[in-house]
Amino acid sequence: MSWPNFQHAYVEEKKIIEYLLSSDHERGKSKAFVFLRRGFSPNAWHDFAGALRLQALEGDIIEEIETPYGLRYNIDGIIQTPDGINPRIRTIWQVDHGKEYPRLITAYPED
Repeated sequence: MSWPNFQHAYVEEKKIIEYLLSSDHERGKSKAFVFLRRGFSPNAWHDFAGALRLQALEGDIIEEIETPYGLRYNIDGIIQTPDGINPRIRTIWQVDHGKEYPRLITAYPED
């Protein structure tokens, strides 16, 4: 499977800083614990965003789901981390109805 306009996939700064790398976020703190431990930092959120995009480009699309909001892609693969451990994670991306480019919904470790 391939996904449309993957080269233009985008990750919102807020999604990284206030969710995936926030140890205060109710639902995101367990993810933040893992990603912060691997060396990612809210101060360099764009590095994490780039690593997530690369994971999506190199990973395997394991599921494609039509939702009420758009077409969603679940992608499994390795993420390149600052500490070099490079764990397997799942990222979820969505092309919203009426939009052209995929956006990051979430990411979490597979283990």
